[in-house]
Parts: sequence; C-alpha cells; structure tokens
Amino acid sequence: MALLTRIRGPRDLDRLSSEQLDQLAEEIRSFLVDAVSKTGGHLGPNLGVVELTIALHRVFDSPRDKVLWDTGHQSYVHKLLTGRQDFSRLKMKGGLSGYPSQAESEHDVIENSHASTVLGWADGLAKANEILRKDDHVVAVIGDGALTGGMAWEALNNIAAAKDRPLVIVVNDNERSYAPTIGGLANHLATLRTTDGYERFLARGKDILERTPVVGKPLYETLHGAKKGLKDFIAPQGMFEDLGLKYVGPIDGHDIEALESALTRAKRFGGPVIVHCITQKGRGYEPALADEADRFHAVGKIHPDTGLPISSSGADWTGVFADEMVALGKEREDIVAITAAMLQPVGLDKFAKVFPERVFDVGIAEQHGAVSAAGLATGGLHPVFAVYATFLNRAFDQVLMDVALHKCGVTFVLDRAGVTGTDGASHNGMWDMSILQVVPGLRLAAPRDADQVRAQLREAVEVTDAPTVVRFSKGAVGPAVPAVGRVGGMDVLREAGTDTPDVLLVSVGALAPMCLEIADLLDKQGISTTVVDPRWVKPVDEALAPLAERHRVVVTVEDNSRVGGVGSAVAQALRDAGVDVPLRDFGIPPRFLDHASRAEVLAEIGLTAPDIARQVTGLVSRLDGRFETSAEAVEPARD
Repeated sequence: MALLTRIRGPRDLDRLSSEQLDQLAEEIRSFLVDAVSKTGGHLGPNLGVVELTIALHRVFDSPRDKVLWDTGHQSYVHKLLTGRQDFSRLKMKGGLSGYPSQAESEHDVIENSHASTVLGWADGLAKANEILRKDDHVVAVIGDGALTGGMAWEALNNIAAAKDRPLVIVVNDNERSYAPTIGGLANHLATLRTTDGYERFLARGKDILERTPVVGKPLYETLHGAKKGLKDFIAPQGMFEDLGLKYVGPIDGHDIEALESALTRAKRFGGPVIVHCITQKGRGYEPALADEADRFHAVGKIHPDTGLPISSSGADWTGVFADEMVALGKEREDIVAITAAMLQPVGLDKFAKVFPERVFDVGIAEQHGAVSAAGLATGGLHPVFAVYATFLNRAFDQVLMDVALHKCGVTFVLDRAGVTGTDGASHNGMWDMSILQVVPGLRLAAPRDADQVRAQLREAVEVTDAPTVVRFSKGAVGPAVPAVGRVGGMDVLREAGTDTPDVLLVSVGALAPMCLEIADLLDKQGISTTVVDPRWVKPVDEALAPLAERHRVVVTVEDNSRVGGVGSAVAQALRDAGVDVPLRDFGIPPRFLDHASRAEVLAEIGLTAPDIARQVTGLVSRLDGRFETSAEAVEPARD
C-alpha cells in the first residue's frame, strides 16, 4: 500500500504518473477486499468504481466542486481518496458509515442511500450556483440501476430544460448484459458533440438548409435522421441526446486516461452533459466475478481468498418468507410476486426459479410497483410486493390512493423492519407502522417468530378487498414463542397468574422474547404481568380494550417510531372505548439513528428489557404511592 498510504486528500493524486495511478488502483482493490472481508459491506460496487473515482478526483476539485454519489454504497473509494482509510470499524458504532456522511468529511455532500435521488440534488445545486453566480462544478454519479427510478427521469427532464446550466452526470453502467461500442470513433464523436464549433456548425447547417427552396427542409430531415441513426448505432445511450442532454461515451470505466479526457471535456462544456462509463462490478476479485447473483453487491464477513462466508447465522426471517412463498405459489396460481430491483435480498429468488413467469422486477421504482400491484389485483391476481420496510416510505401515496382507495387485495411484505443498525439512519425500517396507520382498511401483521410469518402471510393473501402488510426483522429468526391462550384474535404469551393483574404488556412482532423477559423482571418486583401479542396490530383488536380494563397499567413495546405507532393506536382505541387506564408506550424515538449493531442501537434508545422493566416498575410504584424501586433491583440475574 505504498501509494495509498500517501493519499491524504484528492490533490495528492495530481502528482502521480499514469503508471502510479494504475498501481494505486490495484492497491485500492487489495485494500477493499482485505478490509470489507473483515467487517462486511458493499464490496462489488466499490471494486467497480476504483478508476472512475480516481479520475473524478483528479479532474474536479472536491470539496469546492460538489461530487454527489447515488447510491451512496459506491463511495468507499471516495472515502479512501478523501483521507478516510481506517476501515477497521466500517458500519460499526464509532466507525465509518457505509454511505457518504456529512459528519465524516467536508467532501460528503449528501447522505443518500435511497437510490435515484442524486439528480434532483444536482439540479438544485446547479440552480443555486447559477443564482449565486458561483463557478464551482456539480457532478452527480448515478448507477447500479438507479436510472430505473422515476425520480431520476423527473430530474433529467428538468436538467435538460436548461441548456446553459453546467452539470455533469456520470452514469456508472455496470450492467453485465450490455455490450457497448467502445473505441476511438465513439470517443471522437463525443468530442465533437461537446465542442462549441460542432454546435455552431449544426445550427448554421440547419439554417442554410431550411432556407433552401424545395429540397432544403427534406434534405435536413434526411441528414438529421442519418446522423441520429449513426449516433444510436455507435452510442446506444443516444436517448439522452433526445432529451436535449449532451452525451459523452461509452467510456471504458477502467481506463483512467480515457475517463479523465471525457470528464475534462464535460467540465468545459457550458451545459448539462452525460458521461456514460462502462464498469465491471466486482472487478479484480475473482470470487465476486464468479457470483452470478449480484457480484458480491453486499457481503458479510468472508474469507478474502475464497469469498466464502466465515459463519452462518442459521435460518433468517427472509428465508422463512422465501420458502413459504414457494409453497403458496404451488397451491395458488393467482399468487404473483413483485420486487423493486431486489429479487435476492427480499427472498423472491426462490419463487422466481419455480415460477419465473409470475415474478415482476419493476426496478428501483417502488411507486410504480405499488400501482402495478393494484392493476394486477384488479385483473384477478393476488400480488405480493416484497420490499425493505424503509423503501415502502417512497410508495405511500400509491398504497393510500391506488391500492387502499380501490380496495385492491395486495400484500406488502416488509423485510428489515425496525432497527436494522449497521446501514444507518436511512435503512432503519422504523416508520412503516406509523405511516400505514392512516390508511383506511389496511391490515398490518407483525409476526413474532417463523411460525407466525408463515401463518400470517397465509392470512394476508386471503384478503381480497384491502391491502395487507406483513413486516419482519432483519437477520436470524429465533426459536418459536408459543402462545398459552387466545383472547379475541390476540395470542396470550404469558398469564398474570392473578385475578387482579398489574400490567398488560402488548408485545409487537419480534420483540416478544424481550417482552417475556420484561415480565420476568417485573415478577421479581411483585408486579403481575399479562403479555399479549396482537398479531395483527392494525386494526387494534376489539378484545384489547376490555382486557386492558382488567389491568392497572397498559404498556406497549414496538420496534417502530413511538410517534403514531402501535402505542398511539392502542391509546386511541382505549380512549374510544372509554377505558381510562394509564398507558406507557415504548419504541424508537423520533430521530435519525447513527449506524451501530442492532443491539447497540436498542441499548442506546433504551429499548431493552432492564430499561423498560425499570420504568414500568417506577410507574406501578407511583400508582401504589411507593418510592421507585432502585435500578439494580430490576437488572437481570448474572452468573
């Protein structure tokens, strides 16, 4: 790492020779494989942007020039070149974020890790430069399928409208099926298209031909058509020019000299320019290149030599859902699946292998996916749209106005619900149970274990006249949590053992084991507790209010924002039923949470059994008129 250790900022790249730049690229790839194999992270995308990132930082002057990344998981090389080379705690508490982070560096402008947003940011920054008469540059790097998102095209439509507003858009194209024409002719034509002389020639030629009687206009249209045909033959991405954007490329995204040449021309051009770079995801690492699924898009801890995982965590929530979807597909021909460019991460790859004609990948377009699901339901099918909980936020209007308003039987399966931890603020699935509370008719299930995932998914797809939602956590699924009884539609997980119980503890989803631990701790303080799992948290079960009325205190515990969540819905249901029982809701505070492990995040926000038991003990003590029990008294027993 002789060269990499000498890079403290982008301008350190200026003094390196061509040969040294190639050596630096090799060192960066070796560093990434070694570092990310120890921590886990987004490996494949970053191996693919090494030369591109070097070229960007040699041509543009960050942080004066704004270099924006979409999606942000391609920013590891950017971090290395801007002075952040301690990857020992990548995505861990106190370590580097897996995405751009304003708190880490002045070189990080936006903290985007939801795709397709960068062009909107770039459009706004370029407009600000124009109004404030600033001459710094705005560069937006978009790739990894983010151009499939509708927001990207909305932004392009606005960007193209300002022909003289400088903005460089770098398309990082790592699609393996794409076979571009890369070479001198394409590069030469790109040079012509971004020179003022060529523009003046076209304008003058058009003016002369259109003023030529009889043959002038037809001749111009014929020549223009021939030019476009030649352009599309040589550069298949010519559709960008049809939008009014200048197009440079395709460029070999692993040729630093060619990249610098293209980016320099784009930088000089006085308007919006597309620079189309062809890159290879996972480049330089054979295990990644051999991974047909996603080229090691994201990995856990792996052996750097083989790429094999160091350990297996056993069955996970996603895997349980994946297997049950296949079983449902075999039983019902009307079951179809939708994914937003995440077939494997959400577990639909197994379904796709068995029923390839019944899976629809809409790209990074959650809004379209939801509306398309409404159409599928209206057409007589039952779509299951599997998506990360945090990404459903993007399709809220469609869930409300297209699916729910039209009473469409669509099931949304929310993976990685609640605190996910290491991917940081944007990936915690902590808003879904709040935002979905306002959707009329929607039913929301929060399974507590694998058995309930299977059962509640089956219950969900039986609903034909309203949207249903099944949400579950990230990672390993624990042992089954058996019910000891049933009240209404709710499972009783623990009986209070007395006719005058103190606390009704409403446990939501995967937090059931913790809630049972809370009950044990309360029992040691002489506080009797009933624990129930509502299973379906929306609507609130009608049996909950009369059950609550038999207790002195109601406590809700959820892996979701406290604002507008299940606790709020339960409180409203009790008020509507005239049940005047004190209620305390525990959940995620309304703030963005820094990256750390799930356990560390839960401890930080006080969502642990000892923390909750301590507060509930204090509440009951105040009702009794007693002093609050000491903190030590409710700590779990230690060996």
